[in-house]
Amino acid sequence: MIERWFEDYVPGTTAEAGPIRVEEAEVVEFARRFDPQPFHVDAEAAARGPFGGLIASGWHTCALMMRLLAEEYLSPVSSLGSPGIDELRWLAPVRPGDELVLRTTVEDARVSRSKPDRGIVTTLVEMVDQAGSAVLRLRATNLVRTRPAGAG
Repeated sequence: MIERWFEDYVPGTTAEAGPIRVEEAEVVEFARRFDPQPFHVDAEAAARGPFGGLIASGWHTCALMMRLLAEEYLSPVSSLGSPGIDELRWLAPVRPGDELVLRTTVEDARVSRSKPDRGIVTTLVEMVDQAGSAVLRLRATNLVRTRPAGAG
């Protein structure tokens, strides 16, 4: 984990993290618990379905994205959570065996008027597959502490 403060989220900055591999057993396990549609849980049914094979739930893809975001983009010393996301889109099916990379682009960063010890960071977040195609895109808003006096 890196130490990152509000001031380190500079608009226009792009970074990548990962990859994270999509495992078939995890696709099925996640979907059985949270999104039990045939094209997520049954390889035979999925082969006959609209995607021609098993695909990950979009919510599973979001969970993989969140893992990388929490480990590689947000910092435990400064992250204060998120009031939400906007414009969530699943752009292409994610299949077992895919290797996904998190791509972040800081779109906006401003200090809070009411709480100047923190800022509001807006980030374009994408998950990109091994072919370089975006499979997920959203805009995240995060609350991030400003750098305390004396902090690196």
